[in-house]
Amino acid sequence: MKRLHLFFISLMALAVVGCSTSLDTYKNVEPHLKLEAFFNGELEAYGIVQDYSGEVIQRFRVDLVGSWEGNEGVLDETFYYADGSTQKRIWHLTKTAPDRYEGRASDVEGVAEGKVAGNTLNWTYVLNIELDGEPFAVKLDDWLYLVDEDNMINRTQMYKYGFNVGEITLYIGKK
Repeated sequence: MKRLHLFFISLMALAVVGCSTSLDTYKNVEPHLKLEAFFNGELEAYGIVQDYSGEVIQRFRVDLVGSWEGNEGVLDETFYYADGSTQKRIWHLTKTAPDRYEGRASDVEGVAEGKVAGNTLNWTYVLNIELDGEPFAVKLDDWLYLVDEDNMINRTQMYKYGFNVGEITLYIGKK
C-alpha cells in the first residue's frame, strides 16, 4: 500500500511539473499588447536577478528608448547595476506577422522569437552573459505582461543545459 501511495504522489508531482501556462491563456486579456506602441519613446525599468535558490544576486535600473518605422523598431537599453557597473544593449526588432516579432542584439545568439496573445508576449532566446569573467550562454523564457498602456511586468526564467539557473523580475514604465 505504501508503494502505491508513493507512486501516486510521484505521478501527481510529475503532472504539476509538466504543466505550464499556455500563451493562448491570455488571448482575450485586455489591453492588447503591441510592442510598437508600448516600446515607443522613453521608458524606465527596475529589476532584480535571482539565482536558482531564489536569492537576489543583482538589482538594476534600465533607461530605454524605443523607436519604430513601419514594422522595424530599435530599443536602446542602458543598464545601471547596484554594483556600479553599466551595460548597453540595442535590440533591432521586426514585426513579422500581426502577433509575431523577431529581435537581434549583439549579446543574443541568433534570433529572439516572440509571439503575442492579448496583453502578453512570450519571447525566447539565448543570451550571452559574463559569469566570473567567463562567457556563459543562458536560454531565456521571457514573459511580458502589459498591465495598462503605460506599465508592464516582465518575468524571465533562465536555463542552462535544461536546468533552471535563475529568474529575472522587471517592472517597465513609460516616462
